[in-house]
Amino acid sequence: MLKNTQPAAAAQRFDVFVVEDYKDKSGEDKASWLRVGIAYPHKDGKGFNAELRAVPVSGKLVLRLHEPATEEA
Repeated sequence: MLKNTQPAAAAQRFDVFVVEDYKDKSGEDKASWLRVGIAYPHKDGKGFNAELRAVPVSGKLVLRLHEPATEEA
């Protein structure tokens, strides 16, 4: 489990993904998103720390603003 070592509001946290494009059985373009870590800004706002559980072979990572999971009834 990743541990955010610096307190940061959820709005300041980024989720780090590896995204792989593929075609499904019908030939439609799809994308597979695999969360591999988190990133959060430095206190001075001039950089980021990233904590990764995996590194993609392609070298490409996607950072998206964290959106907490919503509870469904």
